[in-house]
Amino acid sequence: MNYNLIIQSKSVATQSLKQLAKLSGASEIQAITQQAFRLPGANPATQAEVELLCEQSGLDYAFVPDARKMSDFGLVVMDMDSTLITIECIDEIADMIGVKPEVAHITEAAMRGEIDFAESLTRRVALLKGLDESALQRVYDERLQLSPGAEKMLAALQSHGIKTLLVSGGFTFFTERLKLRLGLDAAIANTLEIVDGKLTGRVLGAILDAEGKATQLRRLRDQLGLAAHQVVAMGDGANDLKMMAAAGVSIAYHAKPVVRAQATHALNFVGLDGAIALLRS
Repeated sequence: MNYNLIIQSKSVATQSLKQLAKLSGASEIQAITQQAFRLPGANPATQAEVELLCEQSGLDYAFVPDARKMSDFGLVVMDMDSTLITIECIDEIADMIGVKPEVAHITEAAMRGEIDFAESLTRRVALLKGLDESALQRVYDERLQLSPGAEKMLAALQSHGIKTLLVSGGFTFFTERLKLRLGLDAAIANTLEIVDGKLTGRVLGAILDAEGKATQLRRLRDQLGLAAHQVVAMGDGANDLKMMAAAGVSIAYHAKPVVRAQATHALNFVGLDGAIALLRS
């Protein structure tokens, strides 16, 4: 199998490209965009050396089969918090009642895989007890922002008829709004219990954890009649690892080290639109 080395960053120096072409044995340098370049004929055996140079230069890299096409895929499954959007919604909700540091500490530990996700969510949601539900709308209106390149990536996927699933350990309040706003095909998350306009500090039903995310990926994949190699999964935290393992291609987006280490590809410097170059070599 022949491979292309894809190099991306906000700014890519010509000298770095020349070094990488020589190091990887690539035959030439082709510009894809101003931020993305293709080096055909690269040797994947040089990955360790390429990775070191890219880390030093602030570049994203990926060895991509040269026959890969966007039409090879039928489903992209995305995490929400810190992947499709820039924030962790529960941390920002917690900020409304002055407990963001406590909640954020638990969130970080869960994303690093140090705490079981269901346990961490139960502990975090309990700290929100008594908060007025209007705080959720404030977070959506005032703090929620899409990750850079999100809309460009989704437009490319949708133009190729690729289905999109947002599967989140966060909350339906946000996933449902994003589904409508972005034209996503499906969105699944946890539901906060609200009584008399106040958060009770509990989640309704079973918590959507790492295994639940993988189950939802497989469920929609099977409904669409797709094979595993036709599915892409994107995430940033430890609770995304099982769904990423269930996909043919996994992309770690500005992710924790444990996730980057297990993903097919990693985007550390560019936005979500960087995924486009990875899916159509």
